[in-house]
Amino acid sequence: MHMADALLSPVVGGCFWVVSGALIGYSAKKIAQEKDISKTPLMGVMGAFIFAAQMINFTIPATGSSGHLGGGLLLAILLGPYRAFITLASILVIQCLIFADGGILALGCNIFNMAFLPSFIAYPLIYRRLAKNNLKPLRLAAASILAAEVGLLLGAFFVVLQTSVSGISELPFKTFTLFMIPIHSAIGIVEGLVTWGVVSFVSKTEPALLVPDAGNEIPKKIIAVFVFCTIVTGGLFCLFASSKPDGLEWSIEKVVDNRSLSTSGNAHSLLASVQEKLSFLPDYSFRSDQGLTNEEVGIGSAISLDKSVSGIVGSIFVLISAMGIGFFLRGRIAKLRQKA
Repeated sequence: MHMADALLSPVVGGCFWVVSGALIGYSAKKIAQEKDISKTPLMGVMGAFIFAAQMINFTIPATGSSGHLGGGLLLAILLGPYRAFITLASILVIQCLIFADGGILALGCNIFNMAFLPSFIAYPLIYRRLAKNNLKPLRLAAASILAAEVGLLLGAFFVVLQTSVSGISELPFKTFTLFMIPIHSAIGIVEGLVTWGVVSFVSKTEPALLVPDAGNEIPKKIIAVFVFCTIVTGGLFCLFASSKPDGLEWSIEKVVDNRSLSTSGNAHSLLASVQEKLSFLPDYSFRSDQGLTNEEVGIGSAISLDKSVSGIVGSIFVLISAMGIGFFLRGRIAKLRQKA
């Protein structure tokens, strides 16, 4: 559900840059004030895992569309809302700048829609109230699926709202909403089931991770499992991702009769130029392969290599970024304790 710049006006995009920037600053401040620093290494590992998982688009039956995991709710459950928000924001920045996935102007909106809403709305108001500290499978399932649905649907609605307020595209509010909400509801069910599966695994192997502010060190076996899953997902499973348009692209095609959206504003052109220069794996593929046919590139060789390399490279970038931020904030915590 990464928004493109073509959907947004500079004013709306700029406003959400400010909002998301303020939320990042606030989250960093809250993390620096926490007493529990045990989950710092997990920020990088889980961030890398979510990045890899987002590369796997799954087909939505009978729609001609596909979806992918957002991961915000799962991160919030395992890391807490503030660390989850920072981690997912790191993922979105790397996807935008290195892989040209989502526009630079739209980055603030994407962080708000995909990181803030699941971390600060769906997690505390839905998941925590339903799950509490009860690890019974049915309760975890209900909490995970319902919270994932709420997070996805809120995100889809804000995409429509931000697009409508921008007023630069031919996407009627009501019609766009009628396509966006049902398709993202289906995606939300899958996200909820996957979240439930991972949370169920953690509840059986290391239940203390699901208790907020428990302060226990993260077992190496948990880190090893997620590192292994990241490598397999980013390097192998991504090769089997659906090529169908995702929920947002599918909805736009339905509303505007498959006509592509484009803008010619100075801000859009400038940011598109900047993104083109920064992204060295645009659309998760090598630059030299852009615009070539499958026969020219070789379906079984370069295309597969593109995806695998992108999955591994992106996961490493997220691992370093999120973990680096975590350890920086961990140092801030240590200094605050010394002053106290």
